[in-house]
Amino acid sequence: MAVNKQIPPQFDLNAKWDECLDLTVRRFVYSSLAGAFGGLLLFRNPVTRWASVAFGAGVGIGSAYNECCHKLEGSPTLVSPIILEAATVQHEQD
Repeated sequence: MAVNKQIPPQFDLNAKWDECLDLTVRRFVYSSLAGAFGGLLLFRNPVTRWASVAFGAGVGIGSAYNECCHKLEGSPTLVSPIILEAATVQHEQD
């Protein structure tokens, strides 16, 4: 008699982290390629071309970070009940 212990999708952190990792890698690569292409079209100096690639990579990572923050926002936090109770008591005293 096995008990079905499936985790609801909104609380499955493994799936959320996998999705965030995939999103980060894809956006980093695509933005770096877009920066490289733009650098080849717009700039002659190799330094400015690499700066364009770095800017594209930064935009991709920043975009992925923002999206992952929103996806992981609803995740449960691991807080000790004692710490939670102490914070509640301190908040009530203020």
